[in-house]
Amino acid sequence: AGLEVHQFWPLVEIKCSPDLRFFLCSMYTPICLEDYKKPLPPCRSVCERAKAGCAPLMRQYGFPWPDRMRCDLLPDQDNQDTLCMDYNRSQTTTVSPVLAKPTNRPLKPYNKKKSGYGRSFPGKHKPAASPCETGCFCRAPMVPVAGDGHPLHNRVKTGQITNCAMPCHNPYFTQEERTFTSFWIGLWSILCFISTFATVATFLIDMERFKYPERPIIFLSACYMFVSVGYIVRLIAGHEEVACSRENGAEHIHYDTTGPALCTIVFLLIYFFGMASSIWWVILSLTWFLAAGMKWGNEAIASYSQYFHLAAWLIPSLKSIAVLALSSVDGDSVAGICYVGNQNLDNLRGFVLAPLVIYLFIGTMFLLAGFVSLFRIRSVIKQGGTKTDKLERLMIRIGVFTVLYTVPATVIVACYFYEQHHRQTW
Repeated sequence: AGLEVHQFWPLVEIKCSPDLRFFLCSMYTPICLEDYKKPLPPCRSVCERAKAGCAPLMRQYGFPWPDRMRCDLLPDQDNQDTLCMDYNRSQTTTVSPVLAKPTNRPLKPYNKKKSGYGRSFPGKHKPAASPCETGCFCRAPMVPVAGDGHPLHNRVKTGQITNCAMPCHNPYFTQEERTFTSFWIGLWSILCFISTFATVATFLIDMERFKYPERPIIFLSACYMFVSVGYIVRLIAGHEEVACSRENGAEHIHYDTTGPALCTIVFLLIYFFGMASSIWWVILSLTWFLAAGMKWGNEAIASYSQYFHLAAWLIPSLKSIAVLALSSVDGDSVAGICYVGNQNLDNLRGFVLAPLVIYLFIGTMFLLAGFVSLFRIRSVIKQGGTKTDKLERLMIRIGVFTVLYTVPATVIVACYFYEQHHRQTW
C-alpha cells in the first residue's frame, strides 16, 4: 500500500484537488471504530471531487484513474445502510482535512492484519533521508525475513527496514509489463545469438580470411553469443528458477549467494563473457591504432595475440572468481537473471561500473588516436595526387562499427551511473 500511495504524492504536492489527501488517506488507511465493525470508506462525493481535480492532469501524462479507486464502488453519503467519511470543507484547503466523527469514542488504528493497509500517509516523502517511523514493518509486496534460522536474517535491508527482502518480481511493474519485459529480452537474446553464431561460424569455415586487426571482432562476437545463451537459459528455465529463492513458503530475490547452480551458470555466462567482450573491444581499438597510427602489419600485430588472449580471458576470470568467493551474486527482479550489484551498490560500483568505465575510456582513446592518424594519412595521400577511395571506405567501416558499439556502451554506463546515484531513493 505504501508503494502505491506514494505514486500520488506529486499530485498532493501540487494540490490538484483539496480532497485528494483526505481521499488517499481514507482509501489506504481507513479508521476503525470500536462500536462499528465494518470498514469505513470515503464517501463517493469525496472521490468524485478528487477525480474531477486530478484525473485531467493524470490523463495529460498518460495515467488513467486507477480501477481500485473507482468512485462508483464507494457508498453515497445519503446511504443510511453504510457509513462513509467526509470532512468539513468550510476550512481552508491548505490545511489537512479533518475526519468526521460519528462517535465520541476514541479512534484506534485500523487492523493491519485484516485489511492489508499500511500506516498513515506521511507529511513529506523523504524515503532515503528520514529515519523510519516508529512501528514501521515489512509489508507486502516485500518479503519479511522471519526467525534466526533464516539464511538472510540480519543480512538484508529494504529502505530503513531490516530483515525485509525484495520480492521475486519487481513490485513497480504490472503483470503485463513483466510479460512484455520477458518477451523483449527473449526476442533480442535470440536475435543476438543468431547473428553472432553466424559470424563465428563464418570465421570457423575460413579462419585465414579474418586477420588482425579485424580478428578481435570474431572473439567479441563469440563473447556476445555466450551472453545471449545466458539470457536464453533464463528464458527457458524461467524467472523464478534463476533469480529467486523460496524460504518458508515465500519467494524473494537472490541475495549475496554463490548458488544454486542455475543461478551461477547464468551469472558466469553473462558477467564473464560480458566483461571479456569489453576487453576484446579495447583490444580491437588497440589493433586498429597499431595498424593505422603506428603502421604495424598483420604479422607484427598477430605476434602479440597470446597477450591479447591472456588479458581478455584472465581479467574476467579473476573478477568472476572474486565475485563468487565473496558470495556477491544476486538476482535481478526485472530481467530475472543472476548478476552482481543488483542488490548491493558497492558491488555494482566495484565489479560492474568501474571496469566498464575504464574499458570504455581506454578503447575510446585508442579509437580517437587511430582516427587522427588515418586523417593525417589521408591528407598526405591526397596531396600526392593518389586516390583515397579504399582508405575512406576503411574509415567509414571503422566509424560505423565504433558508433554501433561505443554509443550503446556509453548509454549502459550512463544508466549504471544513474542507477547507483538514485537507487537509495528508489
